[in-house]
Amino acid sequence: MTKEERVWRIITRQEVDYLPSQISFSDRTRDEEIHASLGLPADQTLDDYLENHINFGFTKQFKPLLFRNALDMMRDFEKQGFCTVDEENHMIYDIWGMGVWIGSDGFCAGFHPLQEKRSKEFVERWMPPRIHEACMADTLEERMALYTAPDPEQETNYDEMKEAIDANTEGDFFMVPCGYFSMYERAYGLIGIPQFLEGMLGYPQALHGLLEKIVEHRVHFAKKAVELGYKIGHLGDDLGTQEGAFFSLDSFREVLLPYYKRIFKVYTDNNMPVAMHSCGDITAFLPDLIDIGLKVLEPIQPCMDLAFLKKEYGRDLIFWGGIDCQKLPFWTPEEVKENTSYVMHTLGKGGGAIIGPAQEVMNDVPIENIVAMLETIKKERSEVVKA
Repeated sequence: MTKEERVWRIITRQEVDYLPSQISFSDRTRDEEIHASLGLPADQTLDDYLENHINFGFTKQFKPLLFRNALDMMRDFEKQGFCTVDEENHMIYDIWGMGVWIGSDGFCAGFHPLQEKRSKEFVERWMPPRIHEACMADTLEERMALYTAPDPEQETNYDEMKEAIDANTEGDFFMVPCGYFSMYERAYGLIGIPQFLEGMLGYPQALHGLLEKIVEHRVHFAKKAVELGYKIGHLGDDLGTQEGAFFSLDSFREVLLPYYKRIFKVYTDNNMPVAMHSCGDITAFLPDLIDIGLKVLEPIQPCMDLAFLKKEYGRDLIFWGGIDCQKLPFWTPEEVKENTSYVMHTLGKGGGAIIGPAQEVMNDVPIENIVAMLETIKKERSEVVKA
């Protein structure tokens, strides 16, 4: 059974030999360092050692968010028109105009182009020409109205996404079209989180106008993923905190859910399951998301009740993640093994789970804890699906 087959069989609720797994790192430029720390031979890749089952296809418009620390790549992307590199201020400005910090371990938005009026000098130096007028407008509502989203058909944008799926002829991975930082996050990336939350009540018409432009871009991406032959849809927005959702259920249904439904529909109309990334506790939103087609929830974080999720939504959802990465830097290897085993037997009993940490592994996690997590996964993954 290939990794591609194994994940697909989990998602479609067929029998498998063992639970698939996925361990990813927050800084995608650290692979060589981690490879060396683990003492792996040159002919064994990090993905091979981790036995990762999933690989993402990235657009070039998205890659600056994850590969912000790979400065040679970013300089090349700058020449192609996908970002600008501001090394003096430690910032990469992506094609949307949003800035992310160079050198950060996890992804961190550090600049929101529409949050306030920008100077002509700054805009002409760092921002894409199509948004110059918007960035220099007097009011937030004017800036949102004048803003235009990037062209999703920008030349070479989908090249790597196509190459990734074309190269997967042996089923080495289950390929996912990367839809992270999808709609709500993209909107607050442009205007700021406080401004987004204020806009839900204070200037809803202007906010909806901005969301409409973003959603049109995301719908185009979804159609392209279908066209390229991906088997699953994917999008990501962090809708939750550690103690609950960012907004009320009524606000979610009124402001965001109709837009998610439009994006989901591209995939469900093509009989494709949909995976959605959201950090935090979004338990309150799950019935609505399931209703519009959600099949895979990523990541499962321990701020949610894992046993409740399995009992209440185990027939509807595949659970991806679950191992407590907030404690991963501080646990002993034995504690890592205990938590990994608990997650596997709680979420993965009888199938229905892709096992891994509840978020990407950060730089402060000891190598021995990564090894302990992986050893436990390999040891118990077969027995769990038979339970």
